[in-house]
Amino acid sequence: MSRNTVSNVVARPARRAGLPVMYAHRLRHSAANAMLTAGASLAEIGQVLRHRDPITMTLYTKVDVAALRPVARHWPASDGTA
Repeated sequence: MSRNTVSNVVARPARRAGLPVMYAHRLRHSAANAMLTAGASLAEIGQVLRHRDPITMTLYTKVDVAALRPVARHWPASDGTA
């Protein structure tokens, strides 16, 4: 299947369901983020998504601030107050 065919297979049902514009790339991105959250390595995600170049995976190396906030230590204020 071509990339356009896959995108159309995804876009048409999404449109019928009243969802915003959705193409195959969004599903790939969502799957990669879910895998990363579940603990998969970037190499594993790259294999599933069949990325040829590891540089492509840098897209998924962003910091998830919401997930980091609960585990981050409180940073003391510079004026001595906590």
